[in-house]
Amino acid sequence: MSASGGTKAIMAALGANLAIAVAKFVAFAFSGSSSMLAEGVHSLADSGNQALLLVGGKRAQREATPQHPFGYGRERYVYAFLVSIVLFSVGGMFALYEGYEKIKNPHEIEHWYWPVGVLVFAIIAEGFSFRTAIKESNSLRGQLSWKDFIRRAKAPELPVVLLEDFGALVGLVLALGGVGLALLTGDGVWDGVGTLCIGVLLILIALVLAAETKSLLLGESAGTEEVRRIEAATVDGETVTRLIHMRTLHLGPEELLVAAKIAVRHDGTATEIAAAIDAAEARIREAVPIARAVYLEPDIYSEAEAARGADPDATPGGPAGRPSGDH
Repeated sequence: MSASGGTKAIMAALGANLAIAVAKFVAFAFSGSSSMLAEGVHSLADSGNQALLLVGGKRAQREATPQHPFGYGRERYVYAFLVSIVLFSVGGMFALYEGYEKIKNPHEIEHWYWPVGVLVFAIIAEGFSFRTAIKESNSLRGQLSWKDFIRRAKAPELPVVLLEDFGALVGLVLALGGVGLALLTGDGVWDGVGTLCIGVLLILIALVLAAETKSLLLGESAGTEEVRRIEAATVDGETVTRLIHMRTLHLGPEELLVAAKIAVRHDGTATEIAAAIDAAEARIREAVPIARAVYLEPDIYSEAEAARGADPDATPGGPAGRPSGDH
């Protein structure tokens, strides 16, 4: 994911959510609608989440230190995980509580035009934010389905904004339905039911985000296409004759660690082997520019040892070289 694309989507979502949050709280003050209060808190939580993503992106750009020799790229994953916690606690749990209270103690919605007008405005604003996130994502996802894009993306910002905006649009429809039924029937319980539905929706989205970012935090390998390019670039057929096994790990969305054992000619001199390793590292970085930390260990490949199973990963693309594909 390009940093500019992710930042553009985040800023669009942040601006929309701040404006919507203010409008929703004003509508709640005039109408007393619990759906409006829950949606206002939801938009406020989303605004805080976008701020967290911006902070995470900024902190991830810090230079490596002796204590953190591979840099701070994974800090973007940490802040994305915090987003799921905020969405679950501040957004989802609050909406459940507010919906329960409204069902338990219902009251008629006053000044109905306030919540209805704000909800229509919010749907338009969220639609603009969602459209921006979709446009930025389309330039990256290629032929992947939306489900696969969210699961496989190594940069967390766009999937987070996509899910948040989608949840916000569905939540607005639920709020509009709850307010509408409450106005049609004169029973404020429907407003509480709409609020409960919003809470359940936010909790489900938060759980999906938590599961995806947890996998990124634990560490994921390169994607299938990146692994294929690294394998092809490693072997030159002359000095480097085979890739014995390989490990890849994302140190951040745009930084990849590659560690591999390579087979070299048994009659090569130390100088020739060192030159072959340097050349292989250069080819790998050219094929996959985000492969910034490359460590290659030369070895002599033995067919007999491989046949006896001495090295279970002794084939390119075997268990060690196969990417996780998604998370």
